Amino acid sequence: MRLPMVISILAVTLLSGCAPQADQGADMGEERGFFERRNVAPDPNDEIRGPRKAEHAFARTALSCINRQYPNKISHVMQSAADVAEPVRLTPVFYGCFDWHSAVHGHWLLVRLWGQNLVPEMDAEIVAALASNFTTDRIAGEIGYFNVEGRASFERPYGLAWFLQLTAELREIAAGSDAKAEQAQSWLDELQPLEVIVAQRIRDWVPKLAYPIRLGTHNQSAFAFGLILDWARGAEDAQMEALIREKSLAFHRDDRNCPIGYEPSGEDFLSPCLMVADLMRRIMDEAEFAAWLSGYLPDLPTEGSGDWLQPGIVNDPTDGKLVHLDGVNLSRAWALEGVASALPADDARRAGLLATARIHGEAGEASVSTPHYAGSHWLASFATYLRTQRGIDRPFETPEPAADSAADPDG
Repeated sequence: MRLPMVISILAVTLLSGCAPQADQGADMGEERGFFERRNVAPDPNDEIRGPRKAEHAFARTALSCINRQYPNKISHVMQSAADVAEPVRLTPVFYGCFDWHSAVHGHWLLVRLWGQNLVPEMDAEIVAALASNFTTDRIAGEIGYFNVEGRASFERPYGLAWFLQLTAELREIAAGSDAKAEQAQSWLDELQPLEVIVAQRIRDWVPKLAYPIRLGTHNQSAFAFGLILDWARGAEDAQMEALIREKSLAFHRDDRNCPIGYEPSGEDFLSPCLMVADLMRRIMDEAEFAAWLSGYLPDLPTEGSGDWLQPGIVNDPTDGKLVHLDGVNLSRAWALEGVASALPADDARRAGLLATARIHGEAGEASVSTPHYAGSHWLASFATYLRTQRGIDRPFETPEPAADSAADPDG
């Protein structure tokens, strides 16, 4: 055999052996009966211009990751070698978007935009994606995973709270009278057995929680309590509502002088101070909350300034922990709007709260279109929560954020 031919064969062999494992896994995945998204081709909807351009970009982001299995970071207790499996085999609905909770709120994002009729051109694609995941067999797989010994604290409280947000969204849509109500109810019926388990996990945990969890990351109790409370009211679960309300008051009714100047921590995506305020405005009446806020954040400006709280800075968007600060800007923005919505219309603090919310919202939305998966797999959900004023009983008009161009995939 001639030397050039040997070299050519060797090169082909080496290149074949170095083929990307993600692509091989995707091909194998399709043969095993599930779809795993690899490289997502540009879609015409990505070119939409106008007031809903950002929402289309957010939906495209979620569609590109809810069935993308790798890269993946799982929090998985193994009892034996039998528990060694790829993510889609462990949690066959919520296996994409890097981790379980991000997959959950990626599904929520799609339900939210679909139910609010914000991306009608994408409705068929969204319905197809959700219908392929919200099936009896796949939900049974999720339930089987939850029921294994040693997983009582799985995704508690952040992922569990987001799951209830997902079913809360479906329940609201199902209560309507339009063509989407029946579809939403069918998906809710599929998810209901898992919803029962998730709600019971929370009921078992909250009475045992001796202290609030004041972190700026997944374990924070205040943010989770807010989502759970919203779910309980929509589901008319008086027991859960009373449980969360009483525990929240016990934890935070006497909070004073929250040290917001110490925020953010270097890996926060939730504000420890503002999320407590966003929780308490759900529990107290207007006058009580206004008085409580005076003691909790006594230095809020009354002249309408927005620079009293500076947005977080991300120095490396490829770092999965440091990029959390993009999220803290978005979650601060929705918490600030929530707090403002609960104050009397003539409260002098409202203007400053909303001014700061706009600054943080614009800073946060500018990061949503990051090409780095460390942030892109979850930031669109936070931006959607903010833009659609989710969780605010009395929505109000705010100036359109100047971040649409930043949300454009083409820049």
